[in-house]
Amino acid sequence: MSINTPAATPAPTGIGPFEKWLSVWVGAAILAGLLLGNLVPGLFQRLAAFEYASVNLVVAVLIWAMVYPMMVGVDFKSLRQVGAKPKGLVVTIVVNWLVKPFTMAALGVLFFEYVFADLIAPTDAEQYLAGLILLGAAPCTAMVFVWSQMTRGDPNYTLVQVSVNDVIMVFAFAPIVAMLLGVTDLVVPWMTLLLSVGLYIVIPLLAGALTRMKLGQGTRSKLEEDAAVARFSARVKPASVFGLLVTVVLLFGFQAEVILDQPLVILLIAVPLLIQSYGIFFAAYFAARAWRLPFTIAAPCALIGTSNFFELAVAVAISLFGLGSGAALATVVGVLVEVPVMLSLVAFANRTKHWFPAD
Repeated sequence: MSINTPAATPAPTGIGPFEKWLSVWVGAAILAGLLLGNLVPGLFQRLAAFEYASVNLVVAVLIWAMVYPMMVGVDFKSLRQVGAKPKGLVVTIVVNWLVKPFTMAALGVLFFEYVFADLIAPTDAEQYLAGLILLGAAPCTAMVFVWSQMTRGDPNYTLVQVSVNDVIMVFAFAPIVAMLLGVTDLVVPWMTLLLSVGLYIVIPLLAGALTRMKLGQGTRSKLEEDAAVARFSARVKPASVFGLLVTVVLLFGFQAEVILDQPLVILLIAVPLLIQSYGIFFAAYFAARAWRLPFTIAAPCALIGTSNFFELAVAVAISLFGLGSGAALATVVGVLVEVPVMLSLVAFANRTKHWFPAD
């Protein structure tokens, strides 16, 4: 049973060639970044110099190109349906905001301050930990629709989950990050952090809401409005794809020397990320099973907490710590790890669909 909305038209959920071969495209962008970063390091140094108030302008434009189409898909009207089937939202909110940021920080402390203490310099360990905290405090937005579609989740309920998540993120991201960074004894530049939240969450969210309002003018029903949004999203999707791939090229280009000189670091950063990803998924998935949620809600509910809003994490890491920082590198490793992990979890969820009651 779906949430009772006037139409069942989902936010952008169709899986095209890009989503189907996402690991390939991201992998190619990573290799291109590493190659170019070593062949033409001067180019990346010049790009890194385009900075204002600790914000790299090139990366900012690319992040906006990625984030804006996602925010157009956020339907604030769906928030009216929050109380219709609250259990899935409770699991999502608890996992995303009361569990995930803190388990990520705890795993980071465990591995970088204890398990890997003899392999990583303390100053580098602090930076990697900061990057993991930024990833842990930024639950996924756009790709959730892809994972939901791959598990045949309820598209309207997924839209409600994402909309609620994004509203919470506006208010909770900065305080949670500041608190956890403070716990790790890193100095928190509050103004830069708040500027990043404004640039990469508030402004795109407002722009998306205004765009959606404009697209809805002249439509006679929710169905027509959703269709107009879907057409617009399809038109701007190439810009989002371009922004993602070029961002990955730049990030790995900026970090090329470090990555090739210290490949072990990538593996070490990936270890807590992998434990976190699978741990968070199974915590949410089995909570949903224990609460007897239908599979169409349970699967997206677990996947939304597992996946990260890495675009935001990357942008804030660059703003707070710089393009060549260990924090930025850790968020980039998050991009590398996420896609294969999520595809494996989608496959697991589809194989265990029978564990859940029918809608």
